[in-house]
Amino acid sequence: MTEDFYPGLPARLVEHLLTWVGDWPPRDPPALVVNPRNAEPGWDGSARLVTGVVDPGGRAVIGVAPTLAAAVDELAAGRAGLDAVRDAIPTLLGTPEQAVYRATYRWSAAPTASPDVGAWFDAADDRVPAWLLPFGGEVLMAIDHEGRYLAGVGIKRHDDAGHEIAVVTEEAARGKGLARRLVAQAARRILDEGAVPTYQHAPGNAASARVADAAGFPDLGWGSLSLASTTTSRERTAGE
Repeated sequence: MTEDFYPGLPARLVEHLLTWVGDWPPRDPPALVVNPRNAEPGWDGSARLVTGVVDPGGRAVIGVAPTLAAAVDELAAGRAGLDAVRDAIPTLLGTPEQAVYRATYRWSAAPTASPDVGAWFDAADDRVPAWLLPFGGEVLMAIDHEGRYLAGVGIKRHDDAGHEIAVVTEEAARGKGLARRLVAQAARRILDEGAVPTYQHAPGNAASARVADAAGFPDLGWGSLSLASTTTSRERTAGE
């Protein structure tokens, strides 16, 4: 069935999505499923109560923690569309100040061939900036000749099959192609290790979209869903 909907979708990506959102493929009305993984510590030790993926046709699968099973039953019974489900979830969770935020969701099976620009460092290294510390393990950084951080990549190791890339460049070092080359370098390593690299960004974040395009992560019209405060959602939509 997955092959009929999405020819050429990497097998490891399907494995990842089955774990990350709890079911596959997406459906219309959205498939709401209880996913035990949503109650477990994620890549940074925090649980994500809601995770979802939307395909280019608007079909979706949304996984929620087992404690929210009653909400799943209520929404599923109504056979509501995606927008109605997104609007209803925060209230059903008892967190109306939050929203189900949609990001652009990408992956790569063929990162751009470019010279390596960074080196891998233990996350405990003194040169690692604060934003990279939660990723643990090894992080990828470009540093200057004096050892100062210029740009870096952290890997969100969601499961054995799917690793998500996050990248930040110091303002003074922007415009030099560091981010796209670091993302491609990290993606090549992830593929070598047998996983699939993924990348997410706010729909309005043109700079992040350009990095993804240049690194070999095409925008194929997919989206991801997560629970966020309404303030955070507005900031993300504005492109930060």
